[in-house]
Amino acid sequence: MISAIKYSPEVAQAIKAGNPIVALESTIISHGLPRPSNLEVARQCEEIVREGGAVPATIALLDGKILIGLETQELEAIANRDDIAKASIRDLAIIISQNKSAATTVAATAHIAAVAGIKIFATGGLGGVHRGASESFDESADLTALSQLDMTVVCAGVKSILDVHATLERLETLSIGLVGYKTNSFPGFYLTDSGFSLEHRVESATEIAKIIKTRTDIATQFKSLIVANPVVVEMPRARHDEILASGLERAQQEGIDGKAVTPFLLEHFHKASNGESLKINTEIIKSNCALAAEIAVALS
Repeated sequence: MISAIKYSPEVAQAIKAGNPIVALESTIISHGLPRPSNLEVARQCEEIVREGGAVPATIALLDGKILIGLETQELEAIANRDDIAKASIRDLAIIISQNKSAATTVAATAHIAAVAGIKIFATGGLGGVHRGASESFDESADLTALSQLDMTVVCAGVKSILDVHATLERLETLSIGLVGYKTNSFPGFYLTDSGFSLEHRVESATEIAKIIKTRTDIATQFKSLIVANPVVVEMPRARHDEILASGLERAQQEGIDGKAVTPFLLEHFHKASNGESLKINTEIIKSNCALAAEIAVALS
């Protein structure tokens, strides 16, 4: 067992017993949702996973330790402390060695979950290729991480603030599997349909579990599988496009770039939509947690 990792008693027992586990990221808690709703949503998500028959393993870094499964006071710290950084894979060793704290991105969460032997991961929206990446080379580390890990990621597609078409092209190039859950349209986070179609569709968690097992049989499990689960109630497209355009303009004016862009635009959506985007974001993660738990149970 890696000395830097601390498992919660609940997760440790689930690993020992071989019970279904769902990994959950912590960036949405510290950087994606405003206080105090971030803590409430985090608790709700964990409970949804438990109600689905699986064990939630929220992952974060706290005072130099990798936490797989957060106890009450640890979850509260990630939600409320002001010294919580945002860590991708490249940051992990640095933050741990300096005894600092951070929430984990999709890439970092998937990496840590894979180290722990956890195969199912629920998140909100996937990172991808940013608009204007042909000049800025701004592409999320989520993509390269998922091209190297045995992980099934349940998400609402990619965040609509990204270049969706370019992201789909990169997923294909990196041989990352992609299926739509009860849809033939690739979802765009706040939108049920990003405007791009999907080649493969599944109708049940059992079908997804069969795909995961087949991936192992034919040795393609070292590339992740993305399960695109569209939000039930989307934001009106015209309003979405208007808010996105104004947010991108503000980000450019204020010199926001790199990994600061996503939290900036999510906060802009929250304010400009008078909280509507927050409600949708909350429903996205809850729905993905429920489906991930169902998949984990079917797989076990």
